[in-house]
Amino acid sequence: MQRRVFRSRSLAIDLVFTPPADWDFGATRGWHFLCAWVLILGTVVYGVYLVASGRLRRMLWPARHELTLARLGRELSQHLRFRRARGEATRRYNLLQKISYLGVFFVLIPLLVVSGIAMSNSVTAAIPDLLALFGGRQSARSIHFLAAMLLLGFILVHVIEVFVAGFFNLMRSMITGWFAVEREETP
Repeated sequence: MQRRVFRSRSLAIDLVFTPPADWDFGATRGWHFLCAWVLILGTVVYGVYLVASGRLRRMLWPARHELTLARLGRELSQHLRFRRARGEATRRYNLLQKISYLGVFFVLIPLLVVSGIAMSNSVTAAIPDLLALFGGRQSARSIHFLAAMLLLGFILVHVIEVFVAGFFNLMRSMITGWFAVEREETP
C-alpha cells in the first residue's frame, strides 16, 4: 500500500482534492460516458413525451402576454425574496420556471452533449467542422465544463425552490398525485 504524499499546506484541501494512490481514472471516464448516455436517452424520451402529450405547448411554452420585462422583473423579485406562489398559481409554472426549463432542455443539455462529442478524437476525425465550431478542443472543454456547472446550478436552485415552495406537499404530490392548494389570503 502506497502512502499519500501531501504537497499543499492544508491537510483538509489534500484530503478532499487529492485522489488516493490506487484511484482508477479509467473507471471514472467510463462512469462519465455511462452518465452521458443516461442523460441523452432520458432527454430524448422526455422530449418525445413533451411533444406527444402536448405538455410542451400547454404548460411550458410561455404565452405572449407573459413575455414582458415587467412580469419577468416581478417574478425574479419574488424568487429572490423567497416568496412562493399561493392559491391556483401553484398549479402552473411561472415565467422563470418556463424559461429555465426550456433553456435547460433546448440549450444547456444539447450544448453539454455536443461539446462533449466535439472532444472525441474519433468523432472529430469524421466531422472536423464540429471541433471548429467550438474553436478547438480547449474551447469545447471549457464550454462543456461551464454547461455542466450551469446544469448543476440549475439542480441546486431547483432543490432550494422545492423547499421554499413546500417540500412535503410537493413530495406527497409526486408520490400520490394529491396536491394541496393553499388558499389565497384576502387583504
